[in-house]
Amino acid sequence: MGKKVSIISILLLLGCLSILQAQSNYLTDGSGGIKSNLDIPYLQKKGETVQLMVDGHPYLILGGELHNSSASSLEYMKPIWERLAKANINTVLAPVSWELIEPKEGEFDFHLVDGMIEAARRHNLHLVFLWFGSWKNGASTYVPGWVKKDQERFPLVTNKEGESLDILTPLGENTLQADAHAFARLMQHIKEVDGKKQTVIMMQVENEVGVFGDSRDWSQIADKSFKSNVPIRLTQYLQKNKNELRPPIYKLWKKNGFKTKGSWSEIFGKSVATNELFMAWHFSHFMNQMVKAGKEKYALPMYVNAWIVQPDDKEPGDYPAGGPQAHVHDIWMAGAPDIDFYVPDIYLPNFAEITQHYKEPKKAFFIPESFAGFEGASNAFYAIGACHALGYAPFGIDGIEALETNDITQAFKVLQQLSSFILKAQQEGTIAAVALNKKHPKANIPLGDYILHVKRKHGWDTTQVTDRGYALMIALSSDTYLIAGDNFQIDFSPQEGNNEVGFIYIEEGTIKEGKWHAGRRLNGDEISSFTGNVVKVKNGSVIRKVKVYQYE
Repeated sequence: MGKKVSIISILLLLGCLSILQAQSNYLTDGSGGIKSNLDIPYLQKKGETVQLMVDGHPYLILGGELHNSSASSLEYMKPIWERLAKANINTVLAPVSWELIEPKEGEFDFHLVDGMIEAARRHNLHLVFLWFGSWKNGASTYVPGWVKKDQERFPLVTNKEGESLDILTPLGENTLQADAHAFARLMQHIKEVDGKKQTVIMMQVENEVGVFGDSRDWSQIADKSFKSNVPIRLTQYLQKNKNELRPPIYKLWKKNGFKTKGSWSEIFGKSVATNELFMAWHFSHFMNQMVKAGKEKYALPMYVNAWIVQPDDKEPGDYPAGGPQAHVHDIWMAGAPDIDFYVPDIYLPNFAEITQHYKEPKKAFFIPESFAGFEGASNAFYAIGACHALGYAPFGIDGIEALETNDITQAFKVLQQLSSFILKAQQEGTIAAVALNKKHPKANIPLGDYILHVKRKHGWDTTQVTDRGYALMIALSSDTYLIAGDNFQIDFSPQEGNNEVGFIYIEEGTIKEGKWHAGRRLNGDEISSFTGNVVKVKNGSVIRKVKVYQYE
Protein backbone atom coordinates (compact mmCIF):
# COMPACT_ATOMS: atom_id res chain seq x y z
CA MET A 1 0.00 0.00 0.00
CA GLY A 2 2.87 2.41 0.91
CA LYS A 3 4.65 1.78 -2.43
CA LYS A 4 1.44 2.49 -4.39
CA VAL A 5 0.94 5.82 -2.59
CA SER A 6 4.56 6.76 -3.25
CA ILE A 7 4.33 6.02 -6.98
CA ILE A 8 1.02 7.90 -7.31
CA SER A 9 2.48 10.88 -5.44
CA ILE A 10 5.49 10.98 -7.76
CA LEU A 11 3.25 10.80 -10.84
CA LEU A 12 1.04 13.60 -9.51
CA LEU A 13 4.10 15.72 -8.74
CA LEU A 14 5.52 15.21 -12.22
CA GLY A 15 2.15 16.11 -13.71
CA CYS A 16 1.95 19.32 -11.69
CA LEU A 17 5.47 20.29 -12.70
CA SER A 18 4.62 19.68 -16.34
CA ILE A 19 1.51 21.88 -16.12
CA LEU A 20 3.42 24.65 -14.37
CA GLN A 21 6.17 24.54 -17.00
CA ALA A 22 3.63 24.72 -19.81
CA GLN A 23 1.64 27.56 -18.29
CA SER A 24 4.42 29.75 -16.90
CA ASN A 25 6.61 31.69 -19.30
CA TYR A 26 8.55 33.61 -16.67
CA LEU A 27 10.46 33.15 -13.46
CA THR A 28 11.93 35.88 -11.28
CA ASP A 29 15.69 36.05 -11.58
CA GLY A 30 16.32 36.93 -7.95
CA SER A 31 17.27 40.55 -8.60
CA GLY A 32 13.88 42.11 -9.25
CA GLY A 33 13.95 41.29 -12.95
CA ILE A 34 12.08 38.82 -15.07
CA LYS A 35 13.81 35.88 -16.65
CA SER A 36 12.36 33.38 -19.08
CA ASN A 37 12.42 29.77 -17.94
CA LEU A 38 13.51 28.98 -21.48
CA ASP A 39 17.04 29.83 -22.61
CA ILE A 40 15.98 32.81 -24.71
CA PRO A 41 16.75 36.54 -24.69
CA TYR A 42 15.00 38.46 -21.94
CA LEU A 43 14.98 41.83 -20.16
CA GLN A 44 16.48 42.12 -16.70
CA LYS A 45 16.56 45.01 -14.25
CA LYS A 46 20.00 45.67 -12.84
CA GLY A 47 20.28 48.54 -10.43
CA GLU A 48 18.40 51.45 -11.98
CA THR A 49 18.68 50.16 -15.54
CA VAL A 50 16.97 47.48 -17.62
CA GLN A 51 19.21 45.49 -19.94
CA LEU A 52 18.76 42.93 -22.68
CA MET A 53 20.17 39.53 -21.82
CA VAL A 54 21.37 37.29 -24.66
CA ASP A 55 22.89 33.89 -23.94
CA GLY A 56 22.55 34.82 -20.28
CA HIS A 57 24.76 37.94 -20.56
CA PRO A 58 24.01 41.66 -20.94
CA TYR A 59 24.00 42.69 -24.59
CA LEU A 60 24.52 46.11 -26.19
CA ILE A 61 22.78 46.56 -29.55
CA LEU A 62 24.98 48.27 -32.13
CA GLY A 63 22.37 48.06 -34.80
CA GLY A 64 21.34 49.05 -38.26
CA GLU A 65 17.80 49.06 -39.63
CA LEU A 66 17.35 47.99 -43.23
CA HIS A 67 15.31 49.92 -45.76
CA ASN A 68 11.71 48.76 -45.77
CA SER A 69 11.91 46.52 -48.86
CA SER A 70 15.44 45.09 -48.56
CA ALA A 71 14.48 41.97 -46.60
CA SER A 72 11.75 41.07 -49.11
CA SER A 73 14.40 39.46 -51.33
CA LEU A 74 17.13 37.12 -50.14
CA GLU A 75 18.95 37.62 -53.44
CA TYR A 76 18.93 41.39 -52.96
CA MET A 77 20.37 40.96 -49.45
CA LYS A 78 23.31 38.73 -50.47
CA PRO A 79 25.90 41.48 -51.05
CA ILE A 80 24.60 43.56 -48.14
CA TRP A 81 25.40 41.12 -45.35
CA GLU A 82 29.16 41.37 -45.79
CA ARG A 83 29.03 45.19 -45.74
CA LEU A 84 27.03 45.12 -42.51
CA ALA A 85 29.39 42.64 -40.84
CA LYS A 86 32.36 44.91 -41.63
CA ALA A 87 30.65 48.02 -40.25
CA ASN A 88 31.01 47.10 -36.54
CA ILE A 89 27.30 46.27 -36.42
CA ASN A 90 26.21 43.35 -34.24
CA THR A 91 22.43 43.48 -34.83
CA VAL A 92 20.30 43.99 -37.95
CA LEU A 93 16.74 45.31 -37.68
CA ALA A 94 14.77 43.75 -40.52
CA PRO A 95 11.09 43.96 -41.51
CA VAL A 96 8.89 40.88 -41.81
CA SER A 97 5.67 41.77 -43.63
CA TRP A 98 2.34 40.05 -43.19
CA GLU A 99 1.61 40.08 -46.94
CA LEU A 100 4.71 37.97 -47.67
CA ILE A 101 4.33 35.30 -44.99
CA GLU A 102 0.57 34.75 -45.43
CA PRO A 103 -0.18 35.54 -49.09
CA LYS A 104 -3.23 33.25 -48.92
CA GLU A 105 -5.29 33.10 -45.77
CA GLY A 106 -4.16 30.22 -43.59
CA GLU A 107 -1.16 29.37 -45.83
CA PHE A 108 2.18 30.47 -44.42
CA ASP A 109 5.53 30.86 -46.15
CA PHE A 110 8.53 31.50 -43.91
CA HIS A 111 11.36 31.11 -46.44
CA LEU A 112 12.31 34.79 -46.14
CA VAL A 113 12.43 34.54 -42.35
CA ASP A 114 14.55 31.39 -42.52
CA GLY A 115 16.89 32.93 -45.09
CA MET A 116 17.43 36.04 -42.96
CA ILE A 117 18.16 33.97 -39.87
CA GLU A 118 20.62 31.74 -41.73
CA ALA A 119 22.43 34.70 -43.30
CA ALA A 120 22.66 36.54 -39.99
CA ARG A 121 24.20 33.48 -38.35
CA ARG A 122 26.78 33.11 -41.14
CA HIS A 123 27.92 36.66 -40.50
CA ASN A 124 27.79 36.45 -36.67
CA LEU A 125 24.96 38.95 -36.45
CA HIS A 126 21.78 39.03 -34.39
CA LEU A 127 18.35 40.08 -35.62
CA VAL A 128 15.50 42.22 -34.37
CA PHE A 129 12.47 41.50 -36.53
CA LEU A 130 10.00 44.32 -37.24
CA TRP A 131 6.47 42.97 -37.74
CA PHE A 132 4.81 45.00 -40.48
CA GLY A 133 1.24 43.80 -39.98
CA SER A 134 -1.92 45.87 -39.83
CA TRP A 135 -0.02 49.18 -39.73
CA LYS A 136 3.22 50.66 -40.92
CA ASN A 137 3.72 54.45 -40.62
CA GLY A 138 0.05 55.01 -39.88
CA ALA A 139 -1.14 53.15 -42.99
CA SER A 140 -2.19 49.58 -43.83
CA THR A 141 -0.13 48.83 -46.94
CA TYR A 142 1.69 45.70 -45.73
CA VAL A 143 -1.42 43.59 -45.13
CA PRO A 144 -2.18 40.70 -47.52
CA GLY A 145 -4.36 41.28 -50.56
CA TRP A 146 -7.11 39.10 -49.12
CA VAL A 147 -7.36 41.57 -46.22
CA LYS A 148 -7.26 44.67 -48.42
CA LYS A 149 -10.08 43.45 -50.66
CA ASP A 150 -12.49 42.46 -47.88
CA GLN A 151 -13.38 45.76 -46.25
CA GLU A 152 -16.59 44.42 -44.79
CA ARG A 153 -14.68 41.83 -42.81
CA PHE A 154 -11.67 44.08 -42.18
CA PRO A 155 -13.15 47.60 -41.81
CA LEU A 156 -11.24 50.80 -42.47
CA VAL A 157 -11.01 54.04 -40.52
CA THR A 158 -13.58 56.64 -41.57
CA ASN A 159 -12.83 60.34 -41.31
CA LYS A 160 -15.26 62.98 -40.05
CA GLU A 161 -16.54 63.55 -43.59
CA GLY A 162 -17.49 59.88 -43.89
CA GLU A 163 -14.65 58.98 -46.28
CA SER A 164 -12.74 55.72 -45.86
CA LEU A 165 -9.01 56.03 -45.24
CA ASP A 166 -6.47 53.39 -46.22
CA ILE A 167 -6.07 52.49 -42.56
CA LEU A 168 -7.51 49.45 -40.81
CA THR A 169 -9.46 50.44 -37.73
CA PRO A 170 -8.11 49.02 -34.46
CA LEU A 171 -11.73 48.36 -33.47
CA GLY A 172 -12.00 45.60 -36.09
CA GLU A 173 -12.22 42.30 -34.21
CA ASN A 174 -11.62 40.23 -37.35
CA THR A 175 -8.51 42.27 -38.10
CA LEU A 176 -7.16 41.64 -34.60
CA GLN A 177 -7.82 37.92 -34.83
CA ALA A 178 -6.19 37.59 -38.25
CA ASP A 179 -3.16 39.74 -37.44
CA ALA A 180 -2.59 38.10 -34.06
CA HIS A 181 -2.91 34.65 -35.60
CA ALA A 182 -0.26 35.46 -38.23
CA PHE A 183 2.06 37.02 -35.65
CA ALA A 184 1.66 34.03 -33.33
CA ARG A 185 2.51 31.69 -36.20
CA LEU A 186 5.63 33.75 -36.89
CA MET A 187 6.72 33.57 -33.26
CA GLN A 188 6.08 29.84 -33.16
CA HIS A 189 8.21 29.40 -36.27
CA ILE A 190 11.06 31.55 -34.88
CA LYS A 191 11.04 29.42 -31.74
CA GLU A 192 11.23 26.22 -33.79
CA VAL A 193 14.12 27.31 -36.02
CA ASP A 194 15.98 29.65 -33.67
CA GLY A 195 14.97 28.92 -30.09
CA LYS A 196 18.32 27.34 -29.23
CA LYS A 197 20.68 29.65 -31.14
CA GLN A 198 19.15 33.03 -30.17
CA THR A 199 19.81 34.76 -33.48
CA VAL A 200 16.55 36.70 -33.13
CA ILE A 201 16.78 38.64 -29.88
CA MET A 202 13.79 40.99 -29.89
CA MET A 203 10.60 41.90 -31.77
CA GLN A 204 9.07 45.21 -32.80
CA VAL A 205 5.29 44.82 -33.11
CA GLU A 206 3.78 46.83 -36.00
CA ASN A 207 5.41 50.15 -36.91
CA GLU A 208 4.46 53.71 -35.98
CA VAL A 209 0.76 52.97 -35.58
CA GLY A 210 -1.94 55.63 -35.53
CA VAL A 211 -4.46 57.47 -37.72
CA PHE A 212 -3.22 59.91 -40.34
CA GLY A 213 -5.68 62.47 -41.67
CA ASP A 214 -8.01 62.76 -38.69
CA SER A 215 -7.91 62.77 -34.91
CA ARG A 216 -9.97 59.57 -34.62
CA ASP A 217 -12.02 56.96 -36.42
CA TRP A 218 -15.58 58.21 -37.04
CA SER A 219 -16.98 54.93 -38.34
CA GLN A 220 -20.22 53.59 -36.91
CA ILE A 221 -18.47 51.04 -34.70
CA ALA A 222 -16.01 53.65 -33.43
CA ASP A 223 -18.69 56.25 -32.81
CA LYS A 224 -20.67 53.79 -30.72
CA SER A 225 -17.58 53.01 -28.63
CA PHE A 226 -16.72 56.70 -28.25
CA LYS A 227 -20.15 57.45 -26.82
CA SER A 228 -20.04 54.47 -24.45
CA ASN A 229 -18.47 54.50 -20.99
CA VAL A 230 -14.70 54.74 -20.83
CA PRO A 231 -13.40 51.24 -19.92
CA ILE A 232 -13.12 50.62 -16.19
CA ARG A 233 -9.57 49.36 -16.64
CA LEU A 234 -8.52 52.82 -17.82
CA THR A 235 -10.36 54.79 -15.12
CA GLN A 236 -8.91 52.51 -12.44
CA TYR A 237 -5.43 53.10 -13.83
CA LEU A 238 -5.99 56.87 -13.81
CA GLN A 239 -7.13 56.79 -10.19
CA LYS A 240 -4.26 54.58 -9.06
CA ASN A 241 -1.63 56.71 -10.82
CA LYS A 242 -3.28 60.11 -10.48
CA ASN A 243 -0.22 61.88 -9.08
CA GLU A 244 2.16 60.46 -11.70
CA LEU A 245 0.12 61.08 -14.86
CA ARG A 246 1.64 62.99 -17.76
CA PRO A 247 0.49 66.65 -17.72
CA PRO A 248 -1.63 66.55 -20.94
CA ILE A 249 -3.83 63.71 -19.66
CA TYR A 250 -3.93 65.01 -16.10
CA LYS A 251 -5.10 68.45 -17.26
CA LEU A 252 -7.87 67.04 -19.47
CA TRP A 253 -9.11 64.82 -16.67
CA LYS A 254 -8.87 67.59 -14.06
CA LYS A 255 -10.70 70.08 -16.28
CA ASN A 256 -13.69 67.73 -16.32
CA GLY A 257 -13.74 67.11 -12.59
CA PHE A 258 -11.72 63.87 -12.34
CA LYS A 259 -14.82 61.87 -13.28
CA THR A 260 -14.49 58.09 -13.15
CA LYS A 261 -17.59 57.14 -15.09
CA GLY A 262 -18.98 58.42 -18.35
CA SER A 263 -18.27 58.61 -22.07
CA TRP A 264 -14.94 59.82 -23.47
CA SER A 265 -16.33 63.36 -23.89
CA GLU A 266 -17.81 63.34 -20.39
CA ILE A 267 -14.56 62.31 -18.72
CA PHE A 268 -12.04 64.18 -20.90
CA GLY A 269 -14.12 66.86 -22.65
CA LYS A 270 -14.89 67.49 -26.31
CA SER A 271 -11.65 68.07 -28.19
CA VAL A 272 -9.27 66.53 -30.69
CA ALA A 273 -7.09 65.66 -27.67
CA THR A 274 -9.90 63.46 -26.33
CA ASN A 275 -10.24 61.88 -29.77
CA GLU A 276 -6.56 61.01 -29.63
CA LEU A 277 -6.90 59.40 -26.19
CA PHE A 278 -9.77 57.31 -27.54
CA MET A 279 -7.63 56.06 -30.43
CA ALA A 280 -4.65 55.48 -28.13
CA TRP A 281 -6.80 53.21 -26.00
CA HIS A 282 -7.95 51.11 -28.95
CA PHE A 283 -4.52 50.90 -30.58
CA SER A 284 -2.95 49.92 -27.25
CA HIS A 285 -5.61 47.27 -26.63
CA PHE A 286 -5.09 45.85 -30.13
CA MET A 287 -1.32 45.82 -29.72
CA ASN A 288 -1.49 44.23 -26.30
CA GLN A 289 -3.51 41.35 -27.72
CA MET A 290 -0.91 41.00 -30.47
CA VAL A 291 1.92 40.83 -27.95
CA LYS A 292 0.09 38.33 -25.76
CA ALA A 293 -0.58 36.07 -28.74
CA GLY A 294 3.07 36.23 -29.78
CA LYS A 295 4.50 35.69 -26.31
CA GLU A 296 2.32 32.65 -25.76
CA LYS A 297 4.33 31.03 -28.55
CA TYR A 298 7.77 32.53 -27.92
CA ALA A 299 8.28 35.18 -25.25
CA LEU A 300 11.00 37.36 -26.74
CA PRO A 301 11.12 40.98 -25.53
CA MET A 302 8.62 43.06 -27.53
CA TYR A 303 8.37 46.81 -28.00
CA VAL A 304 6.41 49.34 -30.06
CA ASN A 305 7.78 52.45 -31.78
CA ALA A 306 6.35 55.92 -32.22
CA TRP A 307 6.26 58.44 -35.04
CA ILE A 308 7.02 61.45 -32.87
CA VAL A 309 5.20 64.77 -33.10
CA GLN A 310 6.99 67.07 -35.55
CA PRO A 311 7.48 70.84 -35.08
CA ASP A 312 4.95 71.69 -37.84
CA ASP A 313 2.26 69.31 -36.57
CA LYS A 314 -0.70 71.26 -35.26
CA GLU A 315 -2.98 68.49 -33.96
CA PRO A 316 -3.52 64.71 -33.88
CA GLY A 317 -3.88 63.39 -37.40
CA ASP A 318 -0.99 65.52 -38.64
CA TYR A 319 1.02 62.72 -37.02
CA PRO A 320 -0.40 59.20 -36.46
CA ALA A 321 -3.06 59.92 -33.82
CA GLY A 322 -3.31 57.32 -31.08
CA GLY A 323 0.19 55.95 -31.52
CA PRO A 324 2.55 55.54 -28.55
CA GLN A 325 3.65 59.18 -28.48
CA ALA A 326 5.06 60.27 -25.13
CA HIS A 327 2.11 62.47 -24.15
CA VAL A 328 -0.30 59.48 -24.26
CA HIS A 329 1.96 56.88 -22.64
CA ASP A 330 -0.41 56.65 -19.65
CA ILE A 331 -3.18 55.43 -21.94
CA TRP A 332 -0.84 52.90 -23.51
CA MET A 333 0.41 51.62 -20.17
CA ALA A 334 -3.17 51.12 -19.02
CA GLY A 335 -4.24 49.45 -22.26
CA ALA A 336 -1.11 47.43 -23.02
CA PRO A 337 0.56 46.12 -19.86
CA ASP A 338 2.17 43.23 -21.78
CA ILE A 339 4.24 45.47 -24.06
CA ASP A 340 7.74 45.64 -22.62
CA PHE A 341 8.61 49.22 -23.59
CA TYR A 342 7.99 52.13 -25.97
CA VAL A 343 10.56 53.82 -28.19
CA PRO A 344 10.77 56.92 -30.40
CA ASP A 345 12.02 57.11 -33.97
CA ILE A 346 14.01 60.37 -33.89
CA TYR A 347 14.84 62.45 -36.95
CA LEU A 348 14.96 65.83 -35.24
CA PRO A 349 18.01 67.76 -33.98
CA ASN A 350 16.88 67.97 -30.33
CA PHE A 351 17.65 64.30 -29.75
CA ALA A 352 18.55 64.55 -26.06
CA GLU A 353 15.35 66.45 -25.21
CA ILE A 354 13.15 63.93 -27.02
CA THR A 355 14.74 60.94 -25.29
CA GLN A 356 13.89 62.43 -21.90
CA HIS A 357 10.22 62.60 -22.88
CA TYR A 358 10.12 58.96 -24.00
CA LYS A 359 12.25 57.17 -21.44
CA GLU A 360 9.94 55.58 -18.87
CA PRO A 361 11.05 54.64 -15.33
CA LYS A 362 11.58 50.91 -14.76
CA LYS A 363 11.32 50.15 -18.49
CA ALA A 364 13.95 49.38 -21.09
CA PHE A 365 14.84 52.04 -23.65
CA PHE A 366 16.08 51.75 -27.24
CA ILE A 367 16.51 53.87 -30.37
CA PRO A 368 15.52 51.70 -33.38
CA GLU A 369 15.52 54.50 -35.98
CA SER A 370 17.58 57.65 -36.28
CA PHE A 371 20.51 59.18 -38.15
CA ALA A 372 23.89 57.83 -39.17
CA GLY A 373 26.88 60.14 -39.70
CA PHE A 374 28.31 62.45 -37.04
CA GLU A 375 24.85 63.23 -35.68
CA GLY A 376 24.12 59.53 -35.39
CA ALA A 377 27.39 58.91 -33.58
CA SER A 378 26.48 61.64 -31.09
CA ASN A 379 22.98 60.20 -30.69
CA ALA A 380 24.31 56.70 -30.08
CA PHE A 381 26.76 57.84 -27.38
CA TYR A 382 24.08 59.93 -25.67
CA ALA A 383 21.37 57.24 -25.77
CA ILE A 384 23.66 54.56 -24.39
CA GLY A 385 25.51 56.70 -21.87
CA ALA A 386 22.84 59.11 -20.62
CA CYS A 387 19.66 57.07 -21.15
CA HIS A 388 21.10 53.58 -20.50
CA ALA A 389 19.59 52.48 -23.80
CA LEU A 390 19.73 48.87 -24.96
CA GLY A 391 21.39 50.25 -28.06
CA TYR A 392 21.05 52.40 -31.15
CA ALA A 393 20.27 51.77 -34.82
CA PRO A 394 20.39 54.22 -37.74
CA PHE A 395 17.75 53.72 -40.42
CA GLY A 396 18.59 52.66 -43.98
CA ILE A 397 21.94 51.20 -42.98
CA ASP A 398 22.13 49.22 -46.25
CA GLY A 399 21.82 52.41 -48.30
CA ILE A 400 24.72 54.34 -46.76
CA GLU A 401 27.51 54.90 -49.25
CA ALA A 402 31.07 54.42 -47.97
CA LEU A 403 29.63 52.77 -44.86
CA GLU A 404 33.07 51.63 -43.72
CA THR A 405 34.19 55.27 -43.23
CA ASN A 406 30.90 56.66 -41.92
CA ASP A 407 31.04 58.31 -38.48
CA ILE A 408 28.49 55.81 -37.13
CA THR A 409 30.78 52.92 -38.11
CA GLN A 410 33.68 54.51 -36.26
CA ALA A 411 31.45 55.22 -33.26
CA PHE A 412 30.29 51.61 -33.17
CA LYS A 413 33.93 50.46 -33.23
CA VAL A 414 34.55 52.43 -30.05
CA LEU A 415 31.28 51.35 -28.40
CA GLN A 416 32.07 47.75 -29.30
CA GLN A 417 35.38 47.98 -27.44
CA LEU A 418 33.73 49.70 -24.49
CA SER A 419 30.65 47.44 -24.37
CA SER A 420 31.59 45.35 -21.32
CA PHE A 421 32.51 48.51 -19.38
CA ILE A 422 29.34 50.28 -20.56
CA LEU A 423 27.04 47.45 -19.50
CA LYS A 424 28.66 47.20 -16.08
CA ALA A 425 28.56 50.99 -15.62
CA GLN A 426 24.89 51.13 -16.62
CA GLN A 427 24.14 48.68 -13.82
CA GLU A 428 26.21 50.64 -11.28
CA GLY A 429 25.19 54.14 -12.38
CA THR A 430 28.79 55.10 -13.16
CA ILE A 431 28.29 56.23 -16.76
CA ALA A 432 27.32 59.56 -18.27
CA ALA A 433 27.16 61.19 -21.70
CA VAL A 434 26.58 64.61 -23.20
CA ALA A 435 25.66 65.94 -26.63
CA LEU A 436 27.10 69.40 -27.29
CA ASN A 437 25.88 72.02 -29.76
CA LYS A 438 25.30 75.77 -30.03
CA LYS A 439 22.27 75.61 -27.76
CA HIS A 440 23.97 73.34 -25.21
CA PRO A 441 27.72 74.10 -25.51
CA LYS A 442 28.74 72.71 -22.12
CA ALA A 443 27.68 70.47 -19.23
CA ASN A 444 28.82 69.74 -15.68
CA ILE A 445 28.67 66.03 -14.85
CA PRO A 446 29.17 64.64 -11.30
CA LEU A 447 30.91 61.28 -11.67
CA GLY A 448 33.16 59.50 -9.18
CA ASP A 449 34.64 62.01 -6.72
CA TYR A 450 34.76 64.76 -9.32
CA ILE A 451 32.70 67.06 -11.47
CA LEU A 452 33.57 66.75 -15.15
CA HIS A 453 33.22 70.08 -16.95
CA VAL A 454 32.59 69.19 -20.57
CA LYS A 455 32.51 71.74 -23.37
CA ARG A 456 32.97 71.93 -27.10
CA LYS A 457 36.64 71.70 -28.01
CA HIS A 458 38.79 74.87 -28.17
CA GLY A 459 41.94 75.16 -30.21
CA TRP A 460 44.83 77.52 -29.44
CA ASP A 461 42.59 80.25 -30.84
CA THR A 462 39.75 80.16 -28.31
CA THR A 463 37.40 81.87 -30.75
CA GLN A 464 37.49 78.81 -32.99
CA VAL A 465 34.98 76.35 -31.55
CA THR A 466 33.51 73.36 -33.35
CA ASP A 467 29.72 73.57 -33.45
CA ARG A 468 28.99 70.06 -32.21
CA GLY A 469 30.57 67.42 -30.04
CA TYR A 470 29.73 64.45 -27.89
CA ALA A 471 31.31 62.61 -24.99
CA LEU A 472 30.81 59.40 -23.02
CA MET A 473 32.44 58.99 -19.62
CA ILE A 474 32.75 55.90 -17.40
CA ALA A 475 34.06 56.04 -13.83
CA LEU A 476 36.27 52.99 -13.26
CA SER A 477 36.88 54.20 -9.70
CA SER A 478 36.50 57.44 -7.78
CA ASP A 479 39.44 59.02 -9.66
CA THR A 480 39.90 57.00 -12.88
CA TYR A 481 37.84 57.32 -16.04
CA LEU A 482 37.41 55.98 -19.54
CA ILE A 483 36.49 58.80 -21.92
CA ALA A 484 35.47 58.69 -25.59
CA GLY A 485 33.68 60.86 -28.13
CA ASP A 486 34.55 63.66 -30.55
CA ASN A 487 35.06 67.45 -30.55
CA PHE A 488 35.12 68.10 -26.81
CA GLN A 489 37.39 68.84 -23.88
CA ILE A 490 37.06 68.09 -20.16
CA ASP A 491 38.54 69.59 -17.05
CA PHE A 492 37.88 68.40 -13.50
CA SER A 493 36.99 69.87 -10.12
CA PRO A 494 36.40 67.97 -6.84
CA GLN A 495 32.83 67.41 -5.71
CA GLU A 496 33.94 68.41 -2.21
CA GLY A 497 36.47 71.09 -1.33
CA ASN A 498 38.31 73.67 -3.43
CA ASN A 499 41.51 71.85 -4.33
CA GLU A 500 43.02 72.06 -7.79
CA VAL A 501 42.91 68.91 -9.94
CA GLY A 502 45.74 67.54 -12.06
CA PHE A 503 46.44 64.41 -14.03
CA ILE A 504 48.43 61.41 -12.88
CA TYR A 505 48.20 60.32 -16.52
CA ILE A 506 46.16 60.54 -19.71
CA GLU A 507 46.56 57.55 -22.01
CA GLU A 508 45.25 56.75 -25.45
CA GLY A 509 44.53 53.10 -25.94
CA THR A 510 42.33 50.27 -27.06
CA ILE A 511 40.29 47.61 -25.31
CA LYS A 512 40.64 43.99 -26.31
CA GLU A 513 38.67 41.22 -24.64
CA GLY A 514 37.68 43.62 -21.86
CA LYS A 515 41.25 44.68 -21.01
CA TRP A 516 42.88 48.08 -21.45
CA HIS A 517 45.93 48.26 -23.74
CA ALA A 518 47.74 51.58 -23.38
CA GLY A 519 49.11 53.48 -26.36
CA ARG A 520 50.47 57.03 -26.18
CA ARG A 521 50.91 58.73 -22.80
CA LEU A 522 49.69 62.29 -23.41
CA ASN A 523 51.23 65.41 -21.92
CA GLY A 524 52.42 68.87 -22.88
CA ASP A 525 50.66 70.39 -25.89
CA GLU A 526 48.20 67.48 -26.02
CA ILE A 527 46.67 68.50 -22.69
CA SER A 528 47.57 72.18 -22.38
CA SER A 529 44.90 74.83 -22.95
CA PHE A 530 44.33 78.51 -22.20
CA THR A 531 41.73 77.32 -19.69
CA GLY A 532 44.21 74.99 -17.95
CA ASN A 533 45.06 71.33 -18.37
CA VAL A 534 42.25 69.39 -20.00
CA VAL A 535 41.39 66.14 -21.70
CA LYS A 536 41.10 67.18 -25.37
CA VAL A 537 39.43 64.87 -27.89
CA LYS A 538 39.31 65.52 -31.63
CA ASN A 539 39.09 61.97 -32.91
CA GLY A 540 35.96 59.87 -32.53
CA SER A 541 37.84 56.59 -32.88
CA VAL A 542 40.14 57.13 -29.86
CA ILE A 543 39.53 56.05 -26.25
CA ARG A 544 41.32 57.74 -23.36
CA LYS A 545 41.98 56.52 -19.83
CA VAL A 546 42.43 59.32 -17.29
CA LYS A 547 43.56 59.26 -13.68
CA VAL A 548 43.33 62.51 -11.67
CA TYR A 549 44.60 63.79 -8.33
CA GLN A 550 44.09 66.86 -6.10
CA TYR A 551 46.56 69.46 -4.89
CA GLU A 552 46.23 72.68 -2.90
